[in-house]
Amino acid sequence: VTAIAGDQQAALFGQLCWQAGQAKNTYGTGGFLMLNTGQRRVTSRHGLLTTLACRLSNDNKVSYALEGSVFIAGAAIQWLRDNLQIVATAAQTSAIAQTTVDSGGVVVVPAFSGLGAPYWKAEAKGAIFGLTRSTTRNHIIRATLEAIAHQTADVVEAMTADAELTNQLRVDGGAVANDFLMQHQADLLGITVERPSCHETTALGIAYLAGIVGGIWSNPAELASHRLIDRLFVPQIDEQQRQTQRQTWRATIDRIES
Repeated sequence: VTAIAGDQQAALFGQLCWQAGQAKNTYGTGGFLMLNTGQRRVTSRHGLLTTLACRLSNDNKVSYALEGSVFIAGAAIQWLRDNLQIVATAAQTSAIAQTTVDSGGVVVVPAFSGLGAPYWKAEAKGAIFGLTRSTTRNHIIRATLEAIAHQTADVVEAMTADAELTNQLRVDGGAVANDFLMQHQADLLGITVERPSCHETTALGIAYLAGIVGGIWSNPAELASHRLIDRLFVPQIDEQQRQTQRQTWRATIDRIES
C-alpha cells in the first residue's frame, strides 16, 4: 500500500489543489468543499472544519485544509426526478432551467437532512417559498438548482472569511455535468468555475498520490500536464445582481427553523 486518503482529500489532490488557496467542490449526493491552506492550520471562526489535506512521504510536509459539507446537493435533483416526478431524467433539469427566465420568485431550501456548513442546523426542514398561481414545475426545477449553488456559495464565503481563496473553484462529481448549475455557481461566486474532463477525481487523486510515492512522478508539479479542462464557466452577471440574489437567499435561510 503506497497511499491512503479519504474521499475528499483524494478528490482535492485529484484536482491538483496542492497549493495554498486552491479549492475544489465535489457535487455528489451532498456537496463537499475543501480549501488547501498549505502548512498553515487554520481554525475556522465561521462553522468549518480543519482537516489534513495530505502528506507526501518523500518530502514529509503536512498540508492542511478547511472543509465545509452541504448535506443535500445532487440529491435535490434526484428528489425532483424520483419523489416529485416532474422530470424523467436528471439531465433534463439543465435545459429546463436554461430556458426558464428566472425562478418566478420561488426559492427552494432543500434541507431534507438539516442544514450543514456553515449553519449546522440539524433539525431544519426543507421548504419552498414564493409559490403563486403562476408557479410552474420549471420554476421549481430552476429554484432547486439555484439552491445547490447558493449553498456552495455559503461555504465559500465562510472559507474566504477564514483564509485566502484563489479566484477559481475546481469542481467534480456527478452533478457538474449540469451546465446551468455550473454557470449559476460561477455567477453567484463571481469567480471562474473550472470543470475537468474527468468528473470523478477521487480515484484519480489516490492514483496520483500512489504514483508519486511509487516514483512514477517526483512531485505534484509534474502532474499539471495530465489535467485536462472540459469547460471554464465565467461569471456573467454584475455585482449588484449577484448581491441581490444572495441577499434573497440569506433572508430565506433565516426563515428556516432549526
